[in-house]
Amino acid sequence: MRSEIHPSSLHKQNYVFAKFALSFLLIGLAFRLFVSDSIRLSSSVVQEPPVSESITETQSPLASLPIQKPGDGHSSATFTSNNESLINRTETCDIFVGEWLPDPSGPFYTNESCHAIEAHQNCMKNGRPDSGYLYWRWTPRDCELPKFDPEKFLDTMKNKSWAFIGDSISRNHVQSFLCILSQAEEAIEVYHDKEYRSKRWHFPAHNFTLAVIWTPFVVKADIFEDINGVSSSEIQLHLDKLDKTWTEQYKNYDYAVIAGGKWFLKTAIYHEKDTVMGCHHCPGKNLTELGFEYAYRKALQLVLNFVTNSENRAFVFFRTTTPDHFENGEWFSGGTCNRTIPFKGGEVDLKDVDTVMRNIELEEFEKAVEMGSRKVVTLALLDTTQMSLLRPDAHPGPYRQFQPFAQDKNAKVQNDCLHWCLPGPIDSWNDLVMEMLVNLSKGNLH
Repeated sequence: MRSEIHPSSLHKQNYVFAKFALSFLLIGLAFRLFVSDSIRLSSSVVQEPPVSESITETQSPLASLPIQKPGDGHSSATFTSNNESLINRTETCDIFVGEWLPDPSGPFYTNESCHAIEAHQNCMKNGRPDSGYLYWRWTPRDCELPKFDPEKFLDTMKNKSWAFIGDSISRNHVQSFLCILSQAEEAIEVYHDKEYRSKRWHFPAHNFTLAVIWTPFVVKADIFEDINGVSSSEIQLHLDKLDKTWTEQYKNYDYAVIAGGKWFLKTAIYHEKDTVMGCHHCPGKNLTELGFEYAYRKALQLVLNFVTNSENRAFVFFRTTTPDHFENGEWFSGGTCNRTIPFKGGEVDLKDVDTVMRNIELEEFEKAVEMGSRKVVTLALLDTTQMSLLRPDAHPGPYRQFQPFAQDKNAKVQNDCLHWCLPGPIDSWNDLVMEMLVNLSKGNLH
């Protein structure tokens, strides 16, 4: 039996079916667009890891240690007014992780425009023939690092005083500091010790005082060697007594940069409570070999304990160890440093002794920060180790003395592969110091 369908009913059915099909197509198209957008979005996230993960892998101790700031307010991420990148404002930027990039503008000063450079670091005057080492600039990986501003620094430091406390690397650093500041105001030397190792300068227009206090071990030491490092007897180190050369002056300074290190590798006899406890590298003495690690840790504990318990609430930078670049020998056995360009990251590792020293420094500094935080003492880690490791090209080498090859092109001369030519990479240490001070003033130094 054939059913009868009215034409109008059939038309209505077709119309409903068409609407249903169109709706289904639109829903399908919307779903396809949604899915494809989601895929593109998720793929873009996968290509770039989360910020927190990438930062954690490259943070240095400054970013990870809880450095106490004056006052008890909490810092937060702060962008500059023109939306520039964060400049070590928070943990998101580590100014100690980066690389050396070409800088055609060159240094602030020359060996002729600065009169504070000591002869052993005046590489150009001493006849170094190349100048490429002058045209590199330390560049943090994740942010901009402004150049040191001498006028801004001196204006900020009116009626203040700074001391660089340590060995000849500290003296090298203070010379760089002086050379840069001299572009804004010439300093007047107002004091020097008998051997010209400790000095003090005054900047009269700003009533700013700058000093370097030579104390190679920072603890009390009896040293029996000449300026060339030739020793007539073992060094006697008193590991329970600080060197009064600096402790008696400490109360006079608002800021201090303290560092030690390389001298602890020398042969020494160790004393505590006026009793010989042992030694480092003293065969034939019938003494317990305690090693330089023992002495260095003891010394740092004593120094940092003094700083955190001092009534003088100075701002203290603790600078990390400086690696040398002697190759094919040491300073006393014909070692040289003839490279002319910086290393890139991953091309060189710290020597074992530097790694040991650095680990001790970080461990003891972290303990001191915890102690200092309870007493509102401000400590900051000036972590120059890695950036210095990458610069084998900027030591005096044979040009620690005037025209070493003038008489004999093949002359065998002692090389200096530890200190730095001036101008040189050590100038960038001051960029770090300036940036840390800026961030401290904004309450953003972590």
